[in-house]
Amino acid sequence: MTVPATSRPQAIVGFHRDDEDHWVAQLACGHNQHVRHDPPLVRRDWTQTAAGRAAMIGFQLECKKCVEGAPADERPSVPPESTGPASPDG
Repeated sequence: MTVPATSRPQAIVGFHRDDEDHWVAQLACGHNQHVRHDPPLVRRDWTQTAAGRAAMIGFQLECKKCVEGAPADERPSVPPESTGPASPDG
């Protein structure tokens, strides 16, 4: 018996911030996925610096929206500097 897929791996191709200033990964499939750093529940320290985010380009996240057949998400047009750290310390 084959178990149906509940998600599909997709590479991160970029990032943007949402209206609440949380980081959102842009996936190769056209979908977006939040990558919140919310300790102690979720620790994603790599989201806090431009170098950390850059290192994750190409990393695959599981995309449930692909399996659901959801249309591509909207992506804001953001200048390159807006994807950097929130503070000069990064």
